[in-house]
Amino acid sequence: MRFARTGLLCAAVALLAAAPAKAVDVAIETSAGTFVVRLDAAHAPRTTANFLRYVDAHAYDGASFYRTVRPVFGQPVPAIQVIQGGLERKPSATPFAPIPVENTRSTGLHNTDGTIAMARTTDPNSATTEFFINLADDRMLDGDRFSDGAGYAAFGKVLRGRTIITKIHNAPAQGESLTPPIRIKRIHRL
Repeated sequence: MRFARTGLLCAAVALLAAAPAKAVDVAIETSAGTFVVRLDAAHAPRTTANFLRYVDAHAYDGASFYRTVRPVFGQPVPAIQVIQGGLERKPSATPFAPIPVENTRSTGLHNTDGTIAMARTTDPNSATTEFFINLADDRMLDGDRFSDGAGYAAFGKVLRGRTIITKIHNAPAQGESLTPPIRIKRIHRL
């Protein structure tokens, strides 16, 4: 009898583990307004889980969008259009361990208009706290723009509030630095 219960429990756990992950909606509340992003845990589970670790720990509360990249900045061709935010300018933040990149070839998600993706250093396995929103079809960020070919892990899509993202993108900047940065009041699950 004990073995039957153990077997049943193992089967239930295996079934739950095999069930596809759900999409998770998060609200990103900023000093410029609020927008909603749907995270794709089914296709980018590791990247989504990483982002949600910071959301659930309230690490992004008080962080900022500090970077805007516009076509006028003399970029390589084709130019990209993104806003970038995270904990870079929040000195009290302590990041979790970095995660390996979930490249777009394996997830099927791409850096297209309205997607959210994880930023990283030149090491493809260095994503921690920084993320960006694409404001154009930026597929060269899938891996073609840099020699490592790994690209940036897209892991969701903006559902509502595109006007807020455009407002942040067009905010005053010196070069790529938003002046002043746009404060992230909080990011939370819906």
